[in-house]
Amino acid sequence: MEMIELIERKQAGLALTQAEIYDMIRAYTKGDIPDYQMSAFLMAVYFQGMTFEEASYLTQAVAESGDQIDLSAIAGVKVDKHSTGGVGDTTTLVLAPLVASLGVPVAKMSGRGLGHTGGTIDKLEAIPGFHTEISTETFVDLVNANQVALMGQTGNLTPADKKLYALRDVTGTVQSIPLIASSIMSKKIAAGADAIVLDVKVGDGAFMKTIEDARTLAETMVQIGEQLNRRTLAVISSMEQPLGFAIGNALEVKEAIATLRGEGPPDLTELTLTLGAQMLIASGKVQSMDEGIALLQAQIQNGQAIERFKTFISNQGGDASVVDQPERLAEAAHKLPVKAQKAGKVAAWHAHLVGEAARLVGAGRLVITDEIDPAVGITLERKVGDSVEEGDVLAYLHVNDQDPTRALALLEEAVELSQEATAPPLIIETIH
Repeated sequence: MEMIELIERKQAGLALTQAEIYDMIRAYTKGDIPDYQMSAFLMAVYFQGMTFEEASYLTQAVAESGDQIDLSAIAGVKVDKHSTGGVGDTTTLVLAPLVASLGVPVAKMSGRGLGHTGGTIDKLEAIPGFHTEISTETFVDLVNANQVALMGQTGNLTPADKKLYALRDVTGTVQSIPLIASSIMSKKIAAGADAIVLDVKVGDGAFMKTIEDARTLAETMVQIGEQLNRRTLAVISSMEQPLGFAIGNALEVKEAIATLRGEGPPDLTELTLTLGAQMLIASGKVQSMDEGIALLQAQIQNGQAIERFKTFISNQGGDASVVDQPERLAEAAHKLPVKAQKAGKVAAWHAHLVGEAARLVGAGRLVITDEIDPAVGITLERKVGDSVEEGDVLAYLHVNDQDPTRALALLEEAVELSQEATAPPLIIETIH
């Protein structure tokens, strides 16, 4: 295989074969292809794109570049969920025990997060004692016994993706949709799921800024999943304002507990039920969204969902008493208000500014070595469309010893008031 030939063919907009893509990824992972040639190839893909078949070949090759998790010992259809990221995105903490309470196995592999707040692991580690450093054997046993477990990503999962992403990050090719889709789906394939539900965020606080780009990404990932024999569904949801009221790790755990009790924010509840119903459809448990939502609501109302959350926590070393006593979770020393400067309605909560404010006080990280403070973050008191009077509290900034000046200024900049405002729709469309 001559790399220069593959670069030239892709520059000309021609499709590569499965064997060519496999050989290229294998050679690059081993170090036999220099970064400058792979950079040229990525730039050609950025401008010329890929067919769905090419993207699926790339996904499979990257998935096979390192460890692959064998979940065949787990009974039933294993369903995974992935979100493209947002602000206040607590859905996994609610979905995993909720869907598992209906007998659908949720074998979740997650990582630590960069950005506004921590990843799923960081959020769950706000619960005292909770840990994800478990063996694959223990992971499988827990899912077979209780239909839910979560472990950290292995160090050798999709090593080709780590190399490719680092190169994309410094060559201006991060925004290529086939490369984004392949990166996401390769990790899901390597993690061993039978079916995948995708939450593709769009808007101010999301990676995808337009509905057209979000739709193209969702369709590409669904096509890749189907090409690789995974039942794949996608939901496009709005991230024009933060999801729910809480942004921050312990704060989001509290909100997840409230949602599992049927007392959560309307938007977080709506998205959770939508994604959960899709997971039930993907598993074959139900045939329609209405049937799935009804089953999920019943599990919340009868207490089975919150009980499964307790079991999930205790099985992985966590203190499950926080479910009944959420005040035992870490709380910040200071709770600083952001007040309305005039009467009106909330017209916007710019999610990216809210997220950046949360990161500045320690709720998230810029690099993986940054320490997260589980107690800090933001709670919103009003959402888009809500009426306010002058002096009403719009949000609280939860801080310990961090300097709050810049974060408070960002929150004041993030909120817009006007005389008329309505909340945007949360669920934009679903793609099968």
